[in-house]
Amino acid sequence: MTQPYAGQYLRIDLTAGSISRHPIAETDVRQWLLGSGYAAWLFSQEMDPTRDPYDPHSPLYIFNGVLSGTFAPTGCRSSWCGRSPLTGIWGEANMGGHWGAELRFAGLDGLVISGRADQPVYLYIHDGGADIRPAGHLWGKNHYETYDLLRAETDPKAQIASIGVAGENRVRFAGVMQGGIEHARTAGRTGMGALLGSKNLKAIVTRGKARPGYADEAGFRATVKAQNASIKEFAIGLSKLGTAGGVPGAERVGDLPLRNWRDGTWPDAAQISGQKISETIHDKHTFCFACPIGCGKTVNIQEGAYAGTVGHGPEYETLGGFGGLLLNGDLNSIAHINYLCNDYGLDTISTSAVIACAVEAFERGLLTLADTDGLRLAWGNAPAIVACVHAIAQRTGCGDRLAEGVQRLAAALAAPDLDITVKGLELPYHDPRAFLSMAANYATANRGACHMESCSYWPGYGQRIEGLDFPDDPDRLSQVGSGALAVRYQDYVSVYNPLGLCKFIIKGHVGPAQIAAIVNPATGWSWTADDVMAAGARLFNLKRQINTRYGIRAADDTLPARLLTHARPSGGAAGSLPDFALIMDEYYAARGWDRESGLPVTG
Repeated sequence: MTQPYAGQYLRIDLTAGSISRHPIAETDVRQWLLGSGYAAWLFSQEMDPTRDPYDPHSPLYIFNGVLSGTFAPTGCRSSWCGRSPLTGIWGEANMGGHWGAELRFAGLDGLVISGRADQPVYLYIHDGGADIRPAGHLWGKNHYETYDLLRAETDPKAQIASIGVAGENRVRFAGVMQGGIEHARTAGRTGMGALLGSKNLKAIVTRGKARPGYADEAGFRATVKAQNASIKEFAIGLSKLGTAGGVPGAERVGDLPLRNWRDGTWPDAAQISGQKISETIHDKHTFCFACPIGCGKTVNIQEGAYAGTVGHGPEYETLGGFGGLLLNGDLNSIAHINYLCNDYGLDTISTSAVIACAVEAFERGLLTLADTDGLRLAWGNAPAIVACVHAIAQRTGCGDRLAEGVQRLAAALAAPDLDITVKGLELPYHDPRAFLSMAANYATANRGACHMESCSYWPGYGQRIEGLDFPDDPDRLSQVGSGALAVRYQDYVSVYNPLGLCKFIIKGHVGPAQIAAIVNPATGWSWTADDVMAAGARLFNLKRQINTRYGIRAADDTLPARLLTHARPSGGAAGSLPDFALIMDEYYAARGWDRESGLPVTG
């Protein structure tokens, strides 16, 4: 039967310089899908829990989803997976753009990379084959220059995923970047860029001419056409303003973290919003492969201290971190910082979080000018924040300590209240005190604190998905129902990375039935909405089982003390705190996990 995926992947041993081709059985795809699902299944078969993430034998698993490279709405995603050097547990980052589609065009679904090259190298994947090429001339360069040099060296239409110096320096939250200066996308979280750096692997270049096939191409095309029209209609806000357009609303309901999660309201939020970007520095809209939404925005700063900054504009998480979390109302500085993070290859969530940790530590006298190389760290001090970004990526001065992440910095300062992480991963910028279902999600998400493992805050903003919401949706501040809601959303969104789809199409009113409708004509399967949800639960439990082999138990399913004991003093979530025991009892019952051990016992 004709399938949209290639049915094969490459194993690359950089120590030996060897490359081998491996088939992917259809039965395995039906069970685990591809993307992070198939990667997790391979990982579970091959993992050694005693092996350090930076051990050359620790593999990096890079897999497209089942529909990556097709014209399914947003069929472009690739998952980058391995043991996280930041958290020590399951690490997963997901990338949009055009790189994943090009890997499919090269006739492959994925790569498994192990070993460590003696000298810096890059991979050139083309038409199903691969070359390991020297990259000494690229080492020490950041992403954008690497991108331009490798396109000139290989193919002007090649797609390039690379690390900047942050990955080379093994910053524990370094990401992998793809795309040029106007449309950069990243596999940002959990330090996958540091894993590439530890292997002396600078970049992976993809180029190919093959195209996917479909079990029912006419039916697939008709379904895509109808769904694209609906997605465009209902996700128009994302098209116009991107995720940055959500900043004012987030501040209004108490969702936007402020002053390292301590404040309740901030009048400057509107000054760093997508609306303000549109009025001042917006240049153009950009689209990932097969995307009907176009949430990407390019900015061009023409005046002031950051004049000359051109590049992909800051999105909600970047604005939340380098804006609200640090009380920095200078929009142009945040756009410039976003450019720097993309070029260096830094996760903007973890980078802003560790800088906020340092600012609070400085405020409390736990860090001094001697510790910060003379930088006077303070809320809203944009030049100092910019200086910290450079120092982190280059691991110079105080940046060497910050490059270890919030959990390690807080431990070194003997300040456990500053450890605002879950399982070592810095929290993204949606407050679980404003959406109580996110308390259960953050506590249990498989890669640590992750908003995208459930997106269960969306119903609190009025998002309604047929077949997904409960008959009586819990209010966003309701203790009862929040745990079960988190499970429902986790199960649903768990199929997205394995299918190669962007979760933003959910905002286009795409529910489980619509996912089944797009999968079936492409693959020849006969999924129902229930099958979609069952697949998601199966994959979520698989990743949980991996983490239990790293020692994760129910006691680890918790939140930072600040978010359990310190209520926001004002704003739309003032006074709200999760009744954590109640919410987690409900979550465990709905998930079918043992409440004492945290181990899956069903599904």
